[in-house]
Amino acid sequence: MERMGMVIGIAPEHIDEYRRLHAAVWPSVLSRLAASHIRNYSIFLREPENLLFGCWEYHGNDYAADMAAIAEDPETRRWWALCGPCQRPLDSRGEGEHWAPMEQVFHAD
Repeated sequence: MERMGMVIGIAPEHIDEYRRLHAAVWPSVLSRLAASHIRNYSIFLREPENLLFGCWEYHGNDYAADMAAIAEDPETRRWWALCGPCQRPLDSRGEGEHWAPMEQVFHAD
């Protein structure tokens, strides 16, 4: 199992919409995440900086293949089409990244 975290900005005018969307995430999107071995997924909001921090546990053996399966899922792509306009990717993200990955520097159970 690997713990992962990512960060992205959010447009202040879209915070209410983002909250509304995530109050009722589509079951098909949640099922795809579970099928791709994502567990204990949370997204946190930090205001007034308007940052979203996502963290989860990956329980699979082929992260790239599992992420590709998520990205190819039609329902997930429709979900992203709604959530994406709310988000503001960080200037410091890597090429091809939307959410910027973070390095875990500490964990305690």
